[in-house]
Amino acid sequence: MTGKKQARAITVGQFYAKHAASLQLKLIGGAHGMNRHILEGSVNRVGLALTGFFKYYAYRRVQLVGKSEGSYLGSLPMARRRERIQRLFEHKLPCLIYTRNIKPPTYVLEEAERYGVPIFTSPFKSTALVNRITIVLEEEFAPTVTVHGSMVDIQGVGVLIVGKSGIGKSECVLGLIERGYSLVSDDVTKIRCLEGRELTGTSNDLTRHYIEVRGIGILNVANIFGASSIRYQKRIDLVVTLKEWSEVGEDIDRLGLDQHYYEILQISIPHVTIPVRIGRDLAGLIEVAAMDQKLKSIGHHSAFEFNERLLNKLQQQKER
Repeated sequence: MTGKKQARAITVGQFYAKHAASLQLKLIGGAHGMNRHILEGSVNRVGLALTGFFKYYAYRRVQLVGKSEGSYLGSLPMARRRERIQRLFEHKLPCLIYTRNIKPPTYVLEEAERYGVPIFTSPFKSTALVNRITIVLEEEFAPTVTVHGSMVDIQGVGVLIVGKSGIGKSECVLGLIERGYSLVSDDVTKIRCLEGRELTGTSNDLTRHYIEVRGIGILNVANIFGASSIRYQKRIDLVVTLKEWSEVGEDIDRLGLDQHYYEILQISIPHVTIPVRIGRDLAGLIEVAAMDQKLKSIGHHSAFEFNERLLNKLQQQKER
């Protein structure tokens, strides 16, 4: 598999712009620090750091202050409170979020302005907010790679179509869209590994909804075929490689007894190679490959079933 891996890191400003609505975040201080970077896809409750113990302080993460942390700070003498917040902010944490819409004390907002640490509030309880932030950050920090290939959703089966330039990937995708299936991406597919167990494909924002067909040009798929012809993202269930017939030779699998795999981001995806030559209905073949993969996923393997029938027939003839 060839492609370009992308390093994951986001600024607090990007995090706020994308997820403020779902997390119900409200910026109340330290606005000039929105260019700080979130470097780990997790959440940290400040907890022990407020007691002065920083040995294992995960300062690279989004920081949360809940009811218990706020109560603890409030129990300290005023000079000690400010000193603890200053030590916290000296670790260059990305941002601080107060849960339950708790209003941060004035001294916290003053130090946030001084150190340039964005301060937010959210109405969610600590546990609920940790879960919500973890979900969005897992997606943000998931390993990603960009590959040269097109992707389509065929009756719930996400099919990534790869092959050398000019082999006919976009024409195949157009043929599948005409059959009523949905475009995920054309020519370039952004792939993300979620929780180390599945891959999802999507298009970049610039080319989403568009497909390039040689001889015709750029087409807006949504305008021509309707909104149902577009899928924002889809899990990758099958990879299809289109290859010139002359390059395949006699090595092509004619029975389908051997399951082949295509590795992307250390995840193995079922893979088939379809030889290309004039007169073959490639869109139809990819459609059948997707349907066959769907049957395999629920335990029906056509090649195995046929092989078993053949062996039974031979056994019966032998016994006669």
